[in-house]
Amino acid sequence: MNAIDPAIHIAAANIRLDGVTKSYGAMTVIPKLDVEFRAGEFTVVLGPSGCGKSTLMQMIAGLERISGGKIVIGDREVQDLEPRERGCAMVFQNYALYPHMTVFDNIAYSLKIAGLSKAERRVRVDIVAKMLGLADHLDRKPGQLSGGQRQRVAIGRAIVREPAVLLFDEPLSNLDAQLRHDTRIELAELHRRIGATTVFVTHDQVEAMTLADRILILNKGEIEQYDTPKAIYHKPASMFVAKFIGSPPMNILPIKSDGSVLRLSDGQPVAKCHLKGEFQLGVRPEDILVDTTGDASAIKAHVRYREDLGSHSILVADLSGTMVRITTPFGSQAPESNVLLLSCPQTKLHLFDTVTGKAIAGAFTATTKDQK
Repeated sequence: MNAIDPAIHIAAANIRLDGVTKSYGAMTVIPKLDVEFRAGEFTVVLGPSGCGKSTLMQMIAGLERISGGKIVIGDREVQDLEPRERGCAMVFQNYALYPHMTVFDNIAYSLKIAGLSKAERRVRVDIVAKMLGLADHLDRKPGQLSGGQRQRVAIGRAIVREPAVLLFDEPLSNLDAQLRHDTRIELAELHRRIGATTVFVTHDQVEAMTLADRILILNKGEIEQYDTPKAIYHKPASMFVAKFIGSPPMNILPIKSDGSVLRLSDGQPVAKCHLKGEFQLGVRPEDILVDTTGDASAIKAHVRYREDLGSHSILVADLSGTMVRITTPFGSQAPESNVLLLSCPQTKLHLFDTVTGKAIAGAFTATTKDQK
């Protein structure tokens, strides 16, 4: 930690939602939510548009009233408190800066309202400005700043209050690709320094995977999975999660089992399985291997399209009537043949229930090859 860290390090608080619901008239946005965000963690709430993630954020902040349940921050129930009484600070997508004020005045505004002296405001704003690389811009107005700088001013205005909870509502969506990348690094470093309990709403899986200690994936107001980025990627709890996380996303194929072998719709065997019935088989593009040995047990597929990305290629192939994507290893050349022989380690396969979409654990029969 550098010299300015102790002056701005925040006392984090856990956030607990017990049976929280939200309805607008007859329309229920969040049916019932039970979840806890751990103190000091960086939690990303991820999901498609309309899944309820921004509503969840606004309920924590107090900008939306809950329809039922309770919200506990630290050791206080806050669902009936006004936003300013909850100990939260929020950073919005559109920055929401005062255009007629300087950077200094924008960051210091909440401190002025709180009655802090000019000297104390100067000290705290200087600390935050140095942390965010804004020390040379304090006399400028928002219109004189780049998008990334304005976003940092908005972040500075939030953290200068030393809140127990820091809330971000899609703060990077207005930035271009390179700036989003740079700002992600800055946010990760900022969280390491100040230690606030951070809840970050986004629909961007890259932001979620790179920033989060844990990810909460929402679908129609309900939790699909709440776990570490690594667990969510390698052990998705449902087809929704499997297809939502990953670029390209996980391939999903219809498959049948006779109680001993899983077979594709054209009869090609894929893996040993002790369950019987119809399922959905999931496999990530990078886990599909192109067989060059001529193994008779390899699965045959036909290439329909190639995407050369320089560092690697993505092949779109017809596998038993389903289009799948195959990612070649970085630095390798994509095979030129339009007919591919494919294989996949059984440990990399995922089985999902056709009706519920939920992952089925322990479905595959271990083989000697897999054990090695």
